[in-house]
Amino acid sequence: QVQLVESGGGLVQAGGSLRLSCAASGRTFSSNRMAWFRQAPGKEREFVAGISGSGSISRYASSVKGRFTISRDNAKNTVYLQMNSLKLEDTAVYYCAADPRYSGTSQYTSDYDAWGQGTQVTVSS
Repeated sequence: QVQLVESGGGLVQAGGSLRLSCAASGRTFSSNRMAWFRQAPGKEREFVAGISGSGSISRYASSVKGRFTISRDNAKNTVYLQMNSLKLEDTAVYYCAADPRYSGTSQYTSDYDAWGQGTQVTVSS
């Protein structure tokens, strides 16, 4: 099993930036594809961005493409989400997730077997 701990959330004004981090321990990190999901109050959890085990392949939700960047440092067992040009609608709890498969990415929650506790991102006007 892998344990995930997110950090970096907070309150930011619209147009600002935040960088989320997710530190992993347990299962070999580099063999896992990783993703960020988010859940706003009253809404279902949704895919934000995913990255393959090597970091060579990434995928984004259309709502964040061009504004968010997912990356990973396998030497540090950490995945990041750089969020720029934040909008009010980006307000949510952001979750890091791990999938034991290595190749490609997935946007489906059912493919991920480990989740962090979540970190709150609040964008104000």
